[in-house]
Amino acid sequence: QLQLVESGGGLVQPGGSLRLSCTASGHTLENYSIGWLRRAPGKAREEVLCMTRSGEVTRFEDSVKGRFTASRGNAKNTVYLQMNSLKPEDTATYYCAAVSREQCGDEFDYWGQGTQVTVFS
Repeated sequence: QLQLVESGGGLVQPGGSLRLSCTASGHTLENYSIGWLRRAPGKAREEVLCMTRSGEVTRFEDSVKGRFTASRGNAKNTVYLQMNSLKPEDTATYYCAAVSREQCGDEFDYWGQGTQVTVFS
């Protein structure tokens, strides 16, 4: 059973950066595409981007293009979300989710518990 744990959230000022980690236990992440999603208060959950299992970063949400990206760790059980030039509207709970397909889609097989990111001025 794959378990995912997000970490790295916190408080940051506008223009700052954070790197979130999605760490797996019970299995490595090599065979999974990993989605990063977020839910802001009062808003629907949205997908921020997808790290495909072949290593491509795709499906960028329009507002994060040029600011967010993802990468895989050398240990093969971690995927990172690098967030730069953060804005107050990036404030949300961020989740990683895994699916055993070539690309992310509307459904995922496994979810983390989320980590809070708050961008304040």
